[in-house]
Amino acid sequence: MPKAVARSEKANPTGAAAKRKPSTTAKPASKKPAPPEPRLRKTSAPEDRHVKAVADAELIVEGEPEAVGEDVPPPPEAVEPDPKLTPEEAEAARKKYLFTRFWISARGYWSRRGDRLALPLTLGLVTLICINVGFQYGINVWNRLMFDAIEQRSAGTVYFLSAVFLPLVVVSGTIVVTQVYLRMTIQRRWRSWLTTAVIARWLTNGRYYQLNLVSGDHQNPEARLTEDLRIATEAPVDFLSGVLNAFLSASTFIVVLWTIGGALTVSIGGSLVTIPGFLVITAMVYAAITSTSMFVIGRNFVQLSEQKNQAEAEFRYVLTRVRENGESIALLGGEEEERSGIDRTFAGVLARWAKLTGQHMRTAMVSQGSSLFAPVVPILLCAPKFLDGSMTLGQVMQAASAFAIVQGAFGWLVDNYPRLADWNASARRVASLMMSLDGLERAEESDTLGRIEHGDAAGDVMVSLNRLSVSLDDGTAVVKETKVAIEAGERVLVSGDSGSGKSTLVRAIAGLWPWGKGTVNFHPDKQLFMLPQRPYVPTGTLRRAVAYPGAADDFSTQDIESALDKVELGHLKDRIEEDAPWDQTLSGGERQRLAFARLFLHRPDIVVLDEATAALDEKSQDRMMATMIDELPKVTVISVAHRAELETYHSRKITLERRKGGARLVSDIDLIPRKRGRNLIQRALWGSGKKARS
Repeated sequence: MPKAVARSEKANPTGAAAKRKPSTTAKPASKKPAPPEPRLRKTSAPEDRHVKAVADAELIVEGEPEAVGEDVPPPPEAVEPDPKLTPEEAEAARKKYLFTRFWISARGYWSRRGDRLALPLTLGLVTLICINVGFQYGINVWNRLMFDAIEQRSAGTVYFLSAVFLPLVVVSGTIVVTQVYLRMTIQRRWRSWLTTAVIARWLTNGRYYQLNLVSGDHQNPEARLTEDLRIATEAPVDFLSGVLNAFLSASTFIVVLWTIGGALTVSIGGSLVTIPGFLVITAMVYAAITSTSMFVIGRNFVQLSEQKNQAEAEFRYVLTRVRENGESIALLGGEEEERSGIDRTFAGVLARWAKLTGQHMRTAMVSQGSSLFAPVVPILLCAPKFLDGSMTLGQVMQAASAFAIVQGAFGWLVDNYPRLADWNASARRVASLMMSLDGLERAEESDTLGRIEHGDAAGDVMVSLNRLSVSLDDGTAVVKETKVAIEAGERVLVSGDSGSGKSTLVRAIAGLWPWGKGTVNFHPDKQLFMLPQRPYVPTGTLRRAVAYPGAADDFSTQDIESALDKVELGHLKDRIEEDAPWDQTLSGGERQRLAFARLFLHRPDIVVLDEATAALDEKSQDRMMATMIDELPKVTVISVAHRAELETYHSRKITLERRKGGARLVSDIDLIPRKRGRNLIQRALWGSGKKARS
């Protein structure tokens, strides 16, 4: 028995006798992220399939991340906008909620379900920030003492302070380096935890596929799961540590400014006016002016950053599409058209980048002006008191240093507003993906839309469809109530005009299409294998491609060579260990042959063929189907195909016909006489090979 099967049985020792639950209640049993569930699987309850996926992840994934997402709470209740809101107000409310949605999941890193090192690392970072501010104050005092000693020409004090300075710098530098380590470790582990948690939800129950079938703001999920999620977890740690450092620095050095600067008495209109804490007031007014200017100038930063990130994601997607479909483009000579499409997409990136450049220029003007004025202002303010002898040179320099620190603390927003806007946009994009996953998860638990149920078939029946209806996510019917029972060893051909719902019906049988009603039943503990029209070829060696969805070492070299010979790919036997872009190297027909080689290796009980020979010529198709029947004489086959000559290799044919309100099964005929009659369900529904009533 192949290891892929053995792993599945080990993961679910109770087999079909286990108590069944709805698939939405099944949670990962491991901290490792579940990989996409392969089409080779037990035809058991949904939670059993999920346990198998987790077990596969435990055996296949090499290297465990430092922190991974555990079980997450159910998605929050759907938030509907107030119907009284205008479209603009509703969109603003949605964007505001995106922050809440992001933190609902992100804060779990510090919960009991999160990383056990999250709180220790965070407390360590906070402690070091406090200690570092203390050392900043020590260096500030050192400045005062040094300049006072220079003013007084005290050589002994200067030499002593010079000797003290080096240890002070070493300790302060060590604290800063350790602080950087803790900060980046938190960022790395938080990203690891949240990424694996979101990916686990994305891959569960085929949601990564279902997102392509539903509407919502979740385009280019790969960009949201990589770059956007990286920014969304890095920036908050930087911001919070920066805010804490700024608050502590401002609090500490405001006291220094108040103590050193004291009150300033000026003559206004012949009257003496005393301004207490004039350096503190000046620092606050100065920071308020720069921060307000930054807020006014950069108010469109968030929107422009979000638009730029979306444009960048679309540009990457267009380039990826060209790479993935390079052969078809080259054969059709579509380079100019592709170049035109790429240029249009890239022009959109540049246009949004140009707008963002304007925002950066305006904020840079404020930031640069602030950095130039900040060191000069306190010296000018302290100059009168130094000249009249009420302040020493050391106090002036200490006040200038403290003023710069306070100004930097108050002006923290000035320096970080562009990055804050970038984080804002990235967090929203991640949250939008989360909300789409929330909708799919709620749909799995809701009875409003309807979900196709999966259960066990009885008797000799391998697959049965009991009043199965397939619909779109908005409730539109695609296939209307269908009843079919397929017995062991039957080879059933599903035919019908294009658009009649054949492939949709097959996806529903395979468990990929969730919406509808009725039941799809499988014989307990039987293996289902799906052969799509465009077989997936993973990266890596040819051995891995042939063994997929099993691991590369699940089969011996002799087994793989034998499988390649059976599908007329024996000329590739010498390249089994070659790591090459096989998805681009193999032709469409060769990829379909490769899929049959997998079939002969895994030897399942039920095979679903969705136009699996469409890329083969008629003679090659005949040889492939004949080989399948010879190699797997007892396998149950469900085929979707348009070629009439395939009827020769099937024992039964059912026909779908498009009707108003959804396609219907209009005929069910035997292509090969049966040795025994149909089961009672089939006989009651269709009779013995007679045309069904509409």
